[in-house]
Amino acid sequence: MDMTQEFQGQVVLVTGGTKGIGRGIAQAFLQAGATVVVCGRHQPDDLPAAQGRTADFFACDVREAQAVKDLVAEVQHRHGRLDVLVNNAGGAPAVDAATVSPRFHEGVLRLNLFSVLHTAQAANAVMQQQDGGGVIVCIGSISALRPSPGTAAYGAAKAAVLSLVGSLAVEWGPKVRVVAVSPGLVRTEQSHLHFGDEAGIAAVGQTIPAGRLAEPEDIAQACLYVASPRAAYMSGSNLLLHGGGERPAFLGAANATPAQRPAAAG
Repeated sequence: MDMTQEFQGQVVLVTGGTKGIGRGIAQAFLQAGATVVVCGRHQPDDLPAAQGRTADFFACDVREAQAVKDLVAEVQHRHGRLDVLVNNAGGAPAVDAATVSPRFHEGVLRLNLFSVLHTAQAANAVMQQQDGGGVIVCIGSISALRPSPGTAAYGAAKAAVLSLVGSLAVEWGPKVRVVAVSPGLVRTEQSHLHFGDEAGIAAVGQTIPAGRLAEPEDIAQACLYVASPRAAYMSGSNLLLHGGGERPAFLGAANATPAQRPAAAG
């Protein structure tokens, strides 16, 4: 199969597709022959491009239910259909859960959970009416599956997304498949905000069995797979991409020299 033509004739919408993981996903679908639409709150300096083609851009605040409904309607009006939705927009800065305002937590849930539901609902309405149905891919996170100190509300929202994926797969199948792709630590243009300089990023990468952080391309290739006919029986599932996970802290403690071990209480 010519992988550059795998999504020929298909229309793909990637929310938050102008930077980071979303940009990598948009470029991968362009490379695979799709017509790609990306959205964000602000017009970027440049748009994802591949194979001599560039993604379309629509300004949209995905936290607003009517805005995403209008976005999907515009995609259908301009391109006639919508085959794949990648619910990628999301994120949250590190905060102290004990002192941050309720308004902040509500904002995190609006961006990382409610926007996913609203956009999926709008996309499903289109996909149910077209030949071939469609695929909705929700970008999850390792934060849904392990403690997330500093991003507690974000982790909770991502855990809810995984539950949502399972429920929507039952409600909307067989015409529409709903799946999750959950990255672990990913290297993006904002990695330095979390891990410091290149040495810090490399040090974090060495804690992962794969020996490095994921790249946006790693997540993008997984999205191509789950959205393709090769994954036709995959729905209500979560594909976890964490490079083997994180080394358990107890292993480091068990292998420490006596001088490195914490003193016993008593």
